[in-house]
Formats: sequence, C-alpha cells, structure tokens
Amino acid sequence: MIHVEEERYNSYSGYLNKKYGCKVYKLPINVSCTCPNRDGSIGLGGCIFCGEKGAGFESLPNSLSVKEQLQKNMDYIRQKYKAEKFIAYFQNYSNTYMPLLNFKEYIKEACMEDVVEISVSTRPDCINDSYLEFLYDVSREKNKNISIELGLQTVNYHTLMKINRGHTLAEFLDGALRVKKYGFELCVHVILDFPWDNMDDVVECAKILSSIGVDHVKIHSLYIVKETALGDLYQNGEISPISMEEYINRVVTFLEYLSPDIVIQRLVGRVPEADSLFANWNTSWWKIKDYIEDKMNELNTFQGKKFNYLGGRALDKFRE
Repeated sequence: MIHVEEERYNSYSGYLNKKYGCKVYKLPINVSCTCPNRDGSIGLGGCIFCGEKGAGFESLPNSLSVKEQLQKNMDYIRQKYKAEKFIAYFQNYSNTYMPLLNFKEYIKEACMEDVVEISVSTRPDCINDSYLEFLYDVSREKNKNISIELGLQTVNYHTLMKINRGHTLAEFLDGALRVKKYGFELCVHVILDFPWDNMDDVVECAKILSSIGVDHVKIHSLYIVKETALGDLYQNGEISPISMEEYINRVVTFLEYLSPDIVIQRLVGRVPEADSLFANWNTSWWKIKDYIEDKMNELNTFQGKKFNYLGGRALDKFRE
C-alpha cells in the first residue's frame, strides 16, 4: 500500500508540526461536568449513541485535579513519544456547561508550562460570550492558543431529532459564528455514517462547514455502545450500520467537497471493544484510515477537488 496522506488531505499531524515546529501531543482532561440533555435542562438520556462514560475513554479519573492529570500524562507521553509541547484538551461531555467561576478555575489550572494550546470540547448550545471573553483574556495574558470543539454530528435536521441531540443546525451556526468572532480555531465533530443519512447529507455537511470557515474537522465512524438507546435499536434489529465500503466512499466524498484549508484531525472513530456492540466493522481504526487513503489514491482525488461552490458560482459564466 502506498499512502500519500499529506498530498491527499490536510492532516492534523502536518498542521501541528508546521504551527509549533516540534512534536505536540494532545492530552485529555476529565472534569466534573455533564450535558444539558442528560440532566433535564433541555432533555434526558443524552444523545442515543453516548454511553455513561461519554467520549472520554482514554481520560484519567476526574478525582484528580486538572494539574495532576496533565502532569501525569505529560510525564508518560514525554517518555514514550518524545513530545515537547502539549495541548490541554477538555474532552469529556460539555466543558462549558458549568458555572463560569468553575470554568475559569479549570482553565487557569491548565495554563502550565509546555502547554501551548487549550482546547475546549462542548455543545453548540453551551456557547456563551462571557465564557469566550474569558478565554480571549487567557489567550492574551497567558500566551496560550485557544481552540473550541463543537459536536455537530450531522446537518440533517431529522437525524438530529432521532439521535436526541437536543439542538438543531441553527444552534450550531450560532455557536460556531460566536467562536469565530473571537478568532479562536474551531473544530467540528461529524458522524458521516448515521443509517438515516445519505450522500446528499454528507455533501451538504462539507459545504456548510466550508462556508462558515471551520478550521478543523474530526470525522467519526458510528460506534454502538452497550446500554445506550442506539444499542437497543441495534439489538432489536431496528437499525443496521452501513457497510465499511460505503463509509469509505462517504469520507472520500466529504473530503472532496470540503475546503482544502480545513485541517482533518481524524478520519475514523475509536472506542474500546469491551464497551461496544459494534465498532468499525471489527477492523482496526488505522486499517480503515489506510483504506480511505488507498481509495483516494486509486481515484486520484484529494481534499477540495470539488470545492467550487462558494463566491457566487452562478456568475462564473460572466467571468473572463
């Protein structure tokens, strides 16, 4: 297999090396928080694909302080991967869904030496100017880059309702535009293989993310976690995952329509086998990544190949 990742799509590893000039590693942080559609604020039960652990499968327990989690991970990663700088990644659940005072304390703790960036993962309906203003002050006073990760998952309104997301595309657009207003880098999470979505949804998702100037994208494959509402649908035979071949085709098409300036942080999701009923067609995530790159090579295609739809495309006929 020949892989030309750097040429076919805008990879995160290449972006980090170019930006920081050294090996940078992202360290997950787990703090005490939840989500508004878990605790009854806007809904109960959470997204149908989300288990009790949320997304922080690789996180240390939140009984440790932010500094303790970072220091423990730094020591390990320095030794194993020779990383020089780090990104403090507030990963699990919705990390702005808490009182502003608590949020400030967590962020201040993360402003350690060798932490070059603070990344905050949250929901579109948990974006508020007061939290963003504080992060803006931190970026200037502590000389830390700030990035925000928002879970969109899909642009299909009906699918958002089915997965009990608790928000629609409107809330995502509001949150994304607020983040961009402060000059922070914006990463968006998408799941391209919901059984209710099709290739039209995949293309429209790429177009919307490109049109609003998203900086990074994380592409996830749909895994089915035990003891979730999605798990019940799967076990009752009410849904069937799409094939791995179809997933690969969706990812390649998504990349073709996506702006070439957007950095790709991930091409496929990961989940511990013990926690899942279905994950990645019983195939290693890195093999699926290889298959995607091989498909792009086979088709001689690349990220942004079909990025030709913005800037008044209908007027092209009048241009010399």
